[in-house]
Amino acid sequence: MREAPRSHVISVLQLGTLDYGTALRLQERLVALRKEGRIGDVVLLLEHTPVITLGRNAKAANILASPELLSQRRVEVFDCDRGGDVTFHGPGQLVAYPIFDLRGFPSPDPHRGSLGVVEFMRCLEEVLIRTCAEFGVPAKRIPGLTGVWTGEDEPETGDGAHFSTEAKRAAPDALVRWRDRADEGVRTHMGVNGSSKREAKIAALGVHISRGVTSHGIALNVSTDLSYFDLIVPCGITSKPVTSMAEKLNRELPMTDVAHALSRNFGVVFNRQILWLDSLDALLGTNLGIPMKVPENLRKMHGKDESALA
Repeated sequence: MREAPRSHVISVLQLGTLDYGTALRLQERLVALRKEGRIGDVVLLLEHTPVITLGRNAKAANILASPELLSQRRVEVFDCDRGGDVTFHGPGQLVAYPIFDLRGFPSPDPHRGSLGVVEFMRCLEEVLIRTCAEFGVPAKRIPGLTGVWTGEDEPETGDGAHFSTEAKRAAPDALVRWRDRADEGVRTHMGVNGSSKREAKIAALGVHISRGVTSHGIALNVSTDLSYFDLIVPCGITSKPVTSMAEKLNRELPMTDVAHALSRNFGVVFNRQILWLDSLDALLGTNLGIPMKVPENLRKMHGKDESALA
């Protein structure tokens, strides 16, 4: 078979679990290399240690937990340059960071040359929707909101939200205000015991684009501990809860299976071949100067206890 041109390939690298600071430095380095044309388009797949990130439009008040509670739960907090508000990343959540040069992707609009920002976001949502569908989780877009959602837009019933004990400790004043809103029929994400058919967010999106090159990306809740979302107002949305694939299916899913499905759907949606790489060195053939422990899955491949991926 003839090898596909480099411009028609998306390289995928599964990195295991990384702290957010390391992943951020890695993205910055890869963005610079992509702008220089020294690497092709690449998707980083990983999980994060617990972290709350604030995008460019974030409101600090949407972090409900006190610094003491965040420290107790070992949750870091980072400001970053992606779009969007406040979100959480942690174990059981599959994060994908596409480092793409959008000038290499044609727009579906014949009047445009290359893929635009909004089109790119819709493509990312499509990747997520197709991935959820492969595991029997129907997902969709909601007009006016960014992200991917499950369930139906049905009227809420009951006498207000049932808040978790930890949520009450996190921000009692905020909960009083939210309980007032709940009495009006709007229930929050915090410890909600609502209908399983109710609309809930299963994946979040937030990107940054510089000179046509993308960074940051998408986060799909596979088997995430949803109690972490009690610490924040996810994406600034109080009226809809957060869910996961495991919660919707009532069973655990192997993260590797979901990662492979997500990668395939990147190939389908962006019309590119997918090339799996086993290390950052394979992406460029050089050291990127970002010291990291090799994730467990890669250590087994290389037969090493500890090394540097970059």
